[in-house]
Amino acid sequence: MRQTWRWFGPNDPVSVDDMLQAGVQGVVTALHHVPTGQVWTPEEIRRRQDAIAVMSDGAPSGLTWEVVESLPVSEAIKTQTGDWRAHVEAWITSMRHLHAAGIRVICYNFMPVLDWTRTDLAWRRPTGARCMRFDLVDFAAFDLHILQRPGAAEDIPGALQDAAARRFAQMPQGRRDQLAANVVFGLPGAAERLSMPDVRDLLASYAPVTDAVLRRHFHDFLEQVAPVAQDLGMRLCCHPDDPPFPLLGLPRIMSTEADYVERLAAVDLPANGVTLCSGSLGARPDNDLPGMMRRLGDRVHFLHLRNVRRDDDLVPCSFFEDEHLGGQTDMVALIDSVLAEEARRRDLGRNDASIPMRPDHGQDILDDIGRGGQPGYPAIGRLKGLAELRGVEAALSRSHGVPA
Repeated sequence: MRQTWRWFGPNDPVSVDDMLQAGVQGVVTALHHVPTGQVWTPEEIRRRQDAIAVMSDGAPSGLTWEVVESLPVSEAIKTQTGDWRAHVEAWITSMRHLHAAGIRVICYNFMPVLDWTRTDLAWRRPTGARCMRFDLVDFAAFDLHILQRPGAAEDIPGALQDAAARRFAQMPQGRRDQLAANVVFGLPGAAERLSMPDVRDLLASYAPVTDAVLRRHFHDFLEQVAPVAQDLGMRLCCHPDDPPFPLLGLPRIMSTEADYVERLAAVDLPANGVTLCSGSLGARPDNDLPGMMRRLGDRVHFLHLRNVRRDDDLVPCSFFEDEHLGGQTDMVALIDSVLAEEARRRDLGRNDASIPMRPDHGQDILDDIGRGGQPGYPAIGRLKGLAELRGVEAALSRSHGVPA
């Protein structure tokens, strides 16, 4: 696996020096400051590459920008409204500019409105560590009593509504405000921040967009971008829904293995691929991560390795982000499946035999606490996770023909 690290740019409190000292081999980043739907210019791409290339004292870092996460897909594209065709053209132009800069892998998602959803961004564990959590009762309280979404009562079971009403009644105003801010935090590092009226307006724009409509719009998008990527030698990899079950009455079309199979078959090109996120997919007990890696491995272009622990095996459910070798996904079995796929690619002579991986998220531990980093992206917590994943890979590598 190619060991990479997500970086949010020069304002990220986790620096290039920190990445280099963590021993990573490449960088995952994006131009979060460029508004969605606009072209990523060669100048802006080069500016980010130059920032990655040097340490704080001006010495060369030796690191390069290897994976884009994310080149955002606008809500206009997903709903096929407004300037959506121009946004697709801007996306393709940005892809061409990234290719010219030497970057070959683009991670993106097709989630409506919110790119990921949590109710707690710093949930305290018994050790004192902090992690992100999705609490189903808190989320229902947000949906029913803070957002006051029309139709919420029809979507939420009565017992959960009762629990949410009790929870909301006990919440001080500060917790209500924090819950609202946490839910709409959106894509970390992005320029946009959503208000409650923004969320209501966006939800209203999705009123005519059913699961079937969103699938069709996604396939339309893929039919335009994937052939260009194929011609360029680029690899596109869609991130799953996070969490992988319906929220806010919105369609969810990238939550299961069956969803991926359908999307890959819709535009059956090698460039149309998968970001296998073990944390997002692991929030459903019916997602078999090692098996998904074996069955979808030919089209897995990027790996997010993290672990979650569910409160129960219902869908939907509450969960928190556990340590990388904790949680309910068998990370050893998953990495074993990854190494088997990489060995298969080496035998075929593929130039993408080493799949880029990043230690996704991490618990805030030690000096991470109070550092003010991006939620889920601490320095020490991710370093701990990377070290654990690196150790598993080293222990398994010999059985896959890779010298230790």
